[in-house]
Amino acid sequence: MSDPFVELDLHGLTKEEARYEIEQLLDTLDSGTYHVRLIHGYSRGTELRNMILHEYRSFPKVKRVMHGGNQGVTVLVLREL
Repeated sequence: MSDPFVELDLHGLTKEEARYEIEQLLDTLDSGTYHVRLIHGYSRGTELRNMILHEYRSFPKVKRVMHGGNQGVTVLVLREL
């Protein structure tokens, strides 16, 4: 069983690299995971944040995308608590 809350640090990755890492992670998670916390950073992470917000809001395994409490974090909600 997967952890209920998972983090993935995307600092320094390109959009393509980040997309690959996110999708690899999503493929390994089972139904025991509720949220994936994506840490992309604030000023240099804006491009990653925009890509995540745009591409993962309609991704099959993702129920919704939400801000993670600060501008450098975005959360993918896979299951509601």
